[in-house]
Amino acid sequence: MSADTRPEELGEKGLAESGLGDVDESAFSGLAERHRRELHVHCYRMLGSFEDAEDTVQETFLRAWRRRETFEGRSTFRAWLYRIATNACLDLLAKVRPEPATGGEVLWLQPYPDRLLDELPAGDADDPETVAVARETIELAYLVAVQHLAPRPRAVLILRDVLGWPAKDVAEALGDSVNSVNSALQRARAGMREHLPAERQDWTGGEQDAGTRELVRRFTDASVATDVPALASMLRDDVRFSMPPTPGLHVGRDAVVNDWVEDGFEGMKGLRAVPTWVNRQPAVAFYLWNEREGAYLPLTIDVLRVTGGAITEIVTFHDDRFPRLGLPESLPADGTE
Repeated sequence: MSADTRPEELGEKGLAESGLGDVDESAFSGLAERHRRELHVHCYRMLGSFEDAEDTVQETFLRAWRRRETFEGRSTFRAWLYRIATNACLDLLAKVRPEPATGGEVLWLQPYPDRLLDELPAGDADDPETVAVARETIELAYLVAVQHLAPRPRAVLILRDVLGWPAKDVAEALGDSVNSVNSALQRARAGMREHLPAERQDWTGGEQDAGTRELVRRFTDASVATDVPALASMLRDDVRFSMPPTPGLHVGRDAVVNDWVEDGFEGMKGLRAVPTWVNRQPAVAFYLWNEREGAYLPLTIDVLRVTGGAITEIVTFHDDRFPRLGLPESLPADGTE
């Protein structure tokens, strides 16, 4: 590194030539921070938890700083960080991650706000396939399916099919052989086919088409009015409803509606709603009137999957997710934010 070149100004070529030996902690932090959001999304795909992903990115940066002498420029600095992040995720999964419930629930699942996904590097924004992969692999159904895979096949699938790494690079990152990586990828893809909805290619997903917007508007209005029959008319026969981390997966329109009625939703008064987008899916945040506070306070947020003009899945999260999603902490009495 030349004396008049600041480390944070180095590109990948410069890092490959100079290494990290002379980079101080402040400069190293600046280099790593460029990749924070994409590493966070990578760890989120691996772990399914927004907060676990945050902790793992911090652990990644700590490990990278401590092992900076091992960066020899054979790969890009970005790829080197991904390698450390992936192994940090695997270490966490080896220690704390429970198995998904028999019914397919992932009780540690947490939502990811679109406003943060918008911070990701643009990449090849003109390639429809690249854009579709980025969107589909952050949707909740994909996250749930991934969590059913064993950790190492999960890592292989994400590195190969989401990031597009060659098998050789994945093998080097995980300390495996290419044959082992290819075998793990086959197992992972088979597992994903088993757990992903069959009609996934027909999802509306993040495309804000007029039909989806109108359906979400009707869903919002009916929810605020606690009009269960109107809500039921928007659900597909095989709709799925879950509320992580609360156990209980309900499948089928009748089962979902019965759960709402048993919970006393029908006839509930004093609701307000704020539309948003989560995991590239339409979502509605609900607030309930609190007389003592004189305001509407966070209640739940429904994340919707829409297929063929009907709601195919509702994943409901508790009010503790509102701050992470950038939602208001309350709504005033007139209903405005």
